[in-house]
Amino acid sequence: MYDYDLLVLGSGPSGQKAAIAASKLGRRVGIVDRRDMIGGVCINTGTVPSKTLREAVVYLTGFSQRDMYGSNYRVKEEITVSDLGARTQHVITRQTDVIRNQLTRNKITMITGTGRFADAHSVYIDSGSGRETKVSADKIIIAAGTRPARPDSVDFDDRTIVDSDGVINLQAVPRSMVVVGAGVIGMEYASMFAALGTKVTVVERREKMLDFCDDEIIESLKYHLRDLSVTFRFGEEVAAVERHQTAALCILKSGKKIVADTVMYSAGRQGQTDDLALEAAGLQADRRGRIEVDSNYRTAVDNIYAVGDVIGFPALASTSMEQGRLAAHHACGEPAREMHRLQPIGIYTIPEISFVGATEDELTESSTPFEVGIARYRELARGQIVGDSYGMLKLLVAPEDGKLLGVHVFGTSATEIVHIGQAVMGCGGTVDYLVDAVFNYPTLSEAYKVAALDAANKIRNITRIDG
Repeated sequence: MYDYDLLVLGSGPSGQKAAIAASKLGRRVGIVDRRDMIGGVCINTGTVPSKTLREAVVYLTGFSQRDMYGSNYRVKEEITVSDLGARTQHVITRQTDVIRNQLTRNKITMITGTGRFADAHSVYIDSGSGRETKVSADKIIIAAGTRPARPDSVDFDDRTIVDSDGVINLQAVPRSMVVVGAGVIGMEYASMFAALGTKVTVVERREKMLDFCDDEIIESLKYHLRDLSVTFRFGEEVAAVERHQTAALCILKSGKKIVADTVMYSAGRQGQTDDLALEAAGLQADRRGRIEVDSNYRTAVDNIYAVGDVIGFPALASTSMEQGRLAAHHACGEPAREMHRLQPIGIYTIPEISFVGATEDELTESSTPFEVGIARYRELARGQIVGDSYGMLKLLVAPEDGKLLGVHVFGTSATEIVHIGQAVMGCGGTVDYLVDAVFNYPTLSEAYKVAALDAANKIRNITRIDG
């Protein structure tokens, strides 16, 4: 009756995993995307390029080795955009090939073009040839992703005034930059360009940055960025940006003026639903282009699902992949366990931040008692070996039963080692497990044992006095 059992609109992380999961369940699957966007925003303009750029910056600037060889140490003195872009393009090409291979291996039909709904079971495909084709499917999953939100008042030219997609295509490393927005993307790029030697000013209308993170961790990041000559303007808003021949003039509502080679806006994301003709399928999106779904990622129309960034928070590649898999299972009538409530957050600033579980503020607000155990990288042999004297790992522990309530990491490989804490928490483990565990030496993971001993000793002292 239908061309496909399942049709997926978008080949980003959520779309890939949805298509592959349905194929593994024996369904006929098609996936729609533009030829130049295989892998979605994640592979082409978002997660993978930005993290590859970060890796290139850390290596070429010698940033991670400066503690060992001095603050002026650099692998390459004059770093150009082509130096940074070569590594990025290499990774994008390789990852695109991997995704194509996975889809082909799983017998998923690649449909090149852009889709728009004809009705709840049919989609018009525009391949760019000037003629549309129509395909039908029993179930459809929308995995269209997002694009950077662009305020109407700002005249973007993708050279002087750019968004977070355009920043990876700059023609030269700017001498100065204004980053508008101190969210995750804004802070990641601010730290990258600061490490390159760009004089960065961050403008944020709120009073603090990354306010969902642990305060102590954020203060550490702020200290290191200030050490790289980053200027913060909190509680400020941009009133206007004027383009001039050699630079841009950023005018704040408070009257301050900032001159910069480049202005980068990081003003959130907008769902890419404008061209999907959702109304033809009986659907609608909110003003940010997001689609509302239930706990099974099903929309208001029974046979249509939506996953990934297009449904809003948390809008992470990691969670999007799992959403795609779970939606495909539900669409195919196959049982699946719910996504685990413990989801790590990784922020690829320089240095990295990652955490899982509650923050100190959250525990205090809910009147939940906790004790803190801290390990500093400078106390670890591996910390000295890799040249990281500033990193730290913090454990939040329940004094009554020793359960881990939160794990917060700042420094080298933070996004990697946080998973040890996630696994212990997910299995209901206690701080005693970490105290008794043997870790490879020398490693950064050993920080768990150091922090666990710190917390356990504090709890023991309280018990001894308090009974």
